[in-house]
Amino acid sequence: MAKPSNIIELECSACGKKHDPSREQHLCTCGKPLLARYDLRRAAATLTFESLKTRPRTLWRYAEVLPNDPPVSLGEGMTALVHTERLGASMGLKRLYVKDEGLNPTGSFKARGITVAVTRAKQLGAKALAAPTAGNAGGALAAYAAAAGLPAVIVMPADTPYANIMECQAFGAKVVKLNGLISDCGKYVAEHKDGEGWYDVSTLKEPYRVEGKKTMGYELWEQFERKLPDVILYPTGGGVGLIGMCKAFDEMQKMGWIGSERPRMVAVQAEGCAPIVKAWEAHQDSAQFFPNAATIASGLRVPGPLGDHLILSMLRQTNGTAITVTDDEMLQAGRELASLEGIFAAPEGAATVIAARKLAASAWIKPQDTVVLFNTGTGYKYAEAWQRALQFAQTE
Repeated sequence: MAKPSNIIELECSACGKKHDPSREQHLCTCGKPLLARYDLRRAAATLTFESLKTRPRTLWRYAEVLPNDPPVSLGEGMTALVHTERLGASMGLKRLYVKDEGLNPTGSFKARGITVAVTRAKQLGAKALAAPTAGNAGGALAAYAAAAGLPAVIVMPADTPYANIMECQAFGAKVVKLNGLISDCGKYVAEHKDGEGWYDVSTLKEPYRVEGKKTMGYELWEQFERKLPDVILYPTGGGVGLIGMCKAFDEMQKMGWIGSERPRMVAVQAEGCAPIVKAWEAHQDSAQFFPNAATIASGLRVPGPLGDHLILSMLRQTNGTAITVTDDEMLQAGRELASLEGIFAAPEGAATVIAARKLAASAWIKPQDTVVLFNTGTGYKYAEAWQRALQFAQTE
């Protein structure tokens, strides 16, 4: 048993059952994800806008609402919030911003969740870490496991972008490639973890990746000088970032930072893998497994997200929506973002550009709205996809 964290309890996101945070915990007995709970009145006494001004510029600056273990950190968080004026003008939006998560260690937002998950796993006595991945999470886990001095096993589809495979191997992780989707990789980890003694770091199958991802919401509040934007567009595969930010907003309200207002959250998915959009349009509380999932945006190729009920609930609670874009639209939007603003985005991030354009054209996004697009990774790790885009551009 590890020493108690400043987390007072872990609570099931579905049935509300409480679990002991000082022990290794994964899913609730009902099979749903657990969420960390804090003494937020106590946290608010020292976590203030003024106190943040003197803290290190990593996500660990929000220490009162994170596990208080010695951090396994590579300097993640506090990524740039870029006012994209030319891109915004092309949509009739004066206050359009891109939160560029590609500037994190290992080139994606996955560093946020993994730094907290690995930190807590090490404190809980994990001997080896394992996770399925569509690409970027594997690279992050391999890096942070190396920093923690722990072995890692990364299970990924055989057609994962080569940069992701290469970085995992460089960090010393064992890489298992399977013919299939991330769901098949998840089954592999589930079937082998007990026999091999792996600590499962799969999306939402442990409580702490959400804690790292929620810091994106805290950073927006800080970067907008104690305010939140009107609309957030988020590329949604497993949806942990969207879930985490909504959790952060609830914590902020309980600490007295904000009122009941919330940004309208938009889940952006690929047309070739859109379980959340399909469920949203059918007014369902949960998503069905999306058959024959296919998209160049590997991070969006999640046919059966475990947090589906949380994502759909949060979209409703924030008066948000869900929208699909095609692969070709992503690639075109990515070229536009790069050429107008100098941001070379992953296809997942580029998806939010075309989604914003569609929602602005339909007047769902208003010209006066403050809008944030999340670029969840660097385009440099998607050489195969961007090669296709540039070849297409040359033939136009």
